Amino acid sequence: MSGDRQPLRVVIVDDEAPARTRMRDLLAECAQALPLTIAGEAASGRAALELLPGAAADLVLLDVRMPEMDGIEVAQHLQKLERPPAVVFATAYDAYAIRAFEVHAVDYLLKPIRLARLKEALARVKSAPPRLDALRELARAPRTHFSAQERGRIHLIPVADVVYLKAELKYVTAKTPAREYLIEESLTRLEEEQGERFVRVHRNCLVARAAIRGFERAAGEGGETHWEVLLAGVDERIAVSRRLQHIVREFGG
Repeated sequence: MSGDRQPLRVVIVDDEAPARTRMRDLLAECAQALPLTIAGEAASGRAALELLPGAAADLVLLDVRMPEMDGIEVAQHLQKLERPPAVVFATAYDAYAIRAFEVHAVDYLLKPIRLARLKEALARVKSAPPRLDALRELARAPRTHFSAQERGRIHLIPVADVVYLKAELKYVTAKTPAREYLIEESLTRLEEEQGERFVRVHRNCLVARAAIRGFERAAGEGGETHWEVLLAGVDERIAVSRRLQHIVREFGG
């Protein structure tokens, strides 16, 4: 939070205009007891991620169920910011999901939102954002986008565009036909999350199953040969490690 004397800067994210209007009205009532200001609104996860890097928000009131990118994924991408805001989810999830939010210390507002409950949530807001590991556990489906921080902004990379993911020191290179991005992710965690879309061909590389065009033999040092993956959209070939050569058979090589 900006400080005890500074108004709480709040951003509202919800794909339904009536819900955003309702939240504005509730916040106006809350402002009588707690200094706050509405720093912005967004009608989608993508719009929120474009807005928030420049909004200096202390808190995001974030709808969970939105098209294209849900609130859990938005919250994960927000952790790439140098100063991530606190997050309070707005949700219509059932009691089981609500208990999950409670266990992981991520506050929530159950729709339809009541004034007293919003006041309680605002009073509990702290500067610390939700833990990234907790957000990953709450996610019900793999992300639709990866994200990279570039010049203070969050750049979204559609997962469907990524041809391969390669570990490079503490970063992972996400390669698309257009360019490559550096993302701060664990390759192992990416494999766990995106295993249906990507397959490991080397200890430091996952390739998109849909991008595999075939395999070819190539000569290595000492005259030994090894398999290489041919990928759609890029000229680069990826070596298949010896212990993972069963991939060649699985894909008809």
